[in-house]
Amino acid sequence: MQLKYILLLLLLPFLSKSQNIGIGASAIYNFQNESFGNGLRVSIMPNKTLSIVPQFSYFYGFNKVSEYYAGLALEYKFIKTDQLFVYAIAHGAYNSWLNYKSSYMEGAQANNWNLEGGIGISTTTRLRPFIEYRYNLKFRETHLDIGVLYIFKKKRSRAKHGKLCPAYDT
Repeated sequence: MQLKYILLLLLLPFLSKSQNIGIGASAIYNFQNESFGNGLRVSIMPNKTLSIVPQFSYFYGFNKVSEYYAGLALEYKFIKTDQLFVYAIAHGAYNSWLNYKSSYMEGAQANNWNLEGGIGISTTTRLRPFIEYRYNLKFRETHLDIGVLYIFKKKRSRAKHGKLCPAYDT
């Protein structure tokens, strides 16, 4: 039942034809747990100062902590140049900790809500590599995301006389 909500969250941007969106994947390393994972994301308005980014990540069963996250991030670009963006990240997520019973942590639970903050840097190209460093406030742990985001090109509409419609002129 939860999986359908996660898929809806990730696919919701594709339901709108006029949105400027990107889709991406990342490799993740959690320093405290020494865990590896992968992430998927959809970036809504990736070229604007504030982007909305639904995300899903999974840390594999061979790790000390096996879990998945489904959440929503806000990316605020505070440095924008022709070549790169530097952005702050605020990320809230639902966490399902799959092997919590074997944990040494006091009060370990299967289901958790998390809040993360961090910083990232990416290029401004259509195929956009990125790197993010995040801190999880609840579990007091950090992780590094390294990935790539593909920005879909907006459809351009031409008026009767071949001029570009101002709504698509970006």
